[in-house]
Amino acid sequence: MSKRKGIVLAGGVATRLFPLTLSISKQIMPVYDKPMIYYPISVLMEADIKEILIISTPAYINTFKELLGDGSKWGMRFEYKVQEKPNGLAEAFILGEEFIGDSNVAMILGDNMFYGNNLTKILKNANERENEATIFGYYVKDPTAYGVVEIDENKRAVSIEEKPQVPKSNYAVPGLYFYPNSVIDIAKKVKPSARGELEITEVNNEYMKKQILNVEVLGRQMVWFDTGTYDSLLETASFVQTIEKRQGIQICCPEEIAYKKGWITDKELLKLADKIIKTEYGKFLKELAKGKIIF
Repeated sequence: MSKRKGIVLAGGVATRLFPLTLSISKQIMPVYDKPMIYYPISVLMEADIKEILIISTPAYINTFKELLGDGSKWGMRFEYKVQEKPNGLAEAFILGEEFIGDSNVAMILGDNMFYGNNLTKILKNANERENEATIFGYYVKDPTAYGVVEIDENKRAVSIEEKPQVPKSNYAVPGLYFYPNSVIDIAKKVKPSARGELEITEVNNEYMKKQILNVEVLGRQMVWFDTGTYDSLLETASFVQTIEKRQGIQICCPEEIAYKKGWITDKELLKLADKIIKTEYGKFLKELAKGKIIF
């Protein structure tokens, strides 16, 4: 098993997507041909993380269990934990303390999607920093809507501000974080903010004070989407559709990643393909298992 475990935080109420999310979890909703949660799971898989904790609300935790199971179909192990209320991102490490144990951990938000040629290399860099923390920086035209990180010449974070009026840089901070095991104790010391949440920025600030908060810059070859609004949900689906239709490949496909990494066999992949063989997704998996697609 990996030295690092993963958390997908798929809680919250998703008020920005009402009425779409009045009776369904945002992270279950389709992004073109897959449930939204497949995209963040695939990122953790690319980082060689095989043990993942899914955190969701009391209303939807069983829906995720039904969708994903115990993870064995992808050669993985999934556990589940309820977050009773949206008490902030940092609470994930407190809820996940038993699951994390003495491992390092990576957390990704359930509505984030990353894609690009350099993704595996970037994740590998973050994964190898066992005693330091890593966040990511993505250049955006208007950073005032995001958490913004200022970076020095050594690619270390020197300041982080949440939705600043006058940003110190154009680098937004996506919802993907790599931390050493000490994040559990740091999260426990975080005090609720003015909006009553345990803010992830406070965790990052603690590592920044210790000068061990690294920033991996996601360059022009990388794509990041946060599917938290109507427009971004549509934009992400359109992007996935365009690439998949034009190239005949799958984007953020857990079955493909598991097969590529040797976590499942040809026979196991064919079995997964047969369940959805009436779809282009299923046909792709079958071609992959038969060696007709080279990755």
